[in-house]
Amino acid sequence: MNPSSMKTADIASLLLLGALWGASFLFMRMGADQFGSMALAGMRAIGAAICFLPLLASRERLAEMRTHWRSITVVGLANSALPFALFSYAAQSLPAGVSAISDAIAPLLVAASGWMWLGEKLDATRASGLLIGLTGVVWLIAGSAGFGGGGGTGWALAACVGANVCYTFGAHYSQRRVRTVSPLTVAVGSQIVAAVALLPFTVWLWPAKMPGVPAWLAMFGLAAACTSLAYVLFYRLMARIGSTQTLAVLYLIPVFGVLWGLLFLHEPVTLAMAGGCVVILLGVALTTGLVRPRKPTGNAKAVACEQT
Repeated sequence: MNPSSMKTADIASLLLLGALWGASFLFMRMGADQFGSMALAGMRAIGAAICFLPLLASRERLAEMRTHWRSITVVGLANSALPFALFSYAAQSLPAGVSAISDAIAPLLVAASGWMWLGEKLDATRASGLLIGLTGVVWLIAGSAGFGGGGGTGWALAACVGANVCYTFGAHYSQRRVRTVSPLTVAVGSQIVAAVALLPFTVWLWPAKMPGVPAWLAMFGLAAACTSLAYVLFYRLMARIGSTQTLAVLYLIPVFGVLWGLLFLHEPVTLAMAGGCVVILLGVALTTGLVRPRKPTGNAKAVACEQT
């Protein structure tokens, strides 16, 4: 990302987007125990769909949704319904900071799946970034996971990985099936699909005891701020500064996720979290091309030849 080419308002919007998406892990951690994973995921999608309803006033948007409803349904399930449920499940036992760090593996999975199944090429830099990032994932899991019945977090981390696999599928599917559809139409439609898909589970698994005020505030924050407002900011930035610079938000989400967990939930920052976060983000930076090693200059090559 080249900050010099961005206006102050764009930088502020990017920071706000990272803060909002990082805060989603805090809010899920605050609400998951009282709502339960499915009810929280459902209320998040339902609340976001309600917030998006005014955007359906556009005839053009409605026409797009009617034409591409099958593809939008798949995107809604892969990019919203399933990840919302999986991350909410993970939030019942996993610190907000760890969940936020795990979210950074999505670009790695997109690159790896594109290489293995879609024939996309990986140069040496991207391949090394992929290996470095996956090493960070192993570090994070090895330092945090436990699959035993006594409060282990292994299944929660597996849920986070599963959510990112859903995002990966959604990214590839969107690129091929809804590329010509307005991104905001896809965002609105996908939240409506997620709300409809999760509604039966929300009703069926509604908690016997009514959640308290903090849990309700967390749910409203998830729906209104971390989903509706965040999507509007995301697509506004995509239009203003382009996808490459906007996707720098992927590096801000873990930072804010860990920060909010530390400030509001007093979650400790462990060596596994810090080390895994640094290694994963380095891998993502190389894989996405944000950081590339400098090629040796002609003088450097000459000096190397003289030394041999």
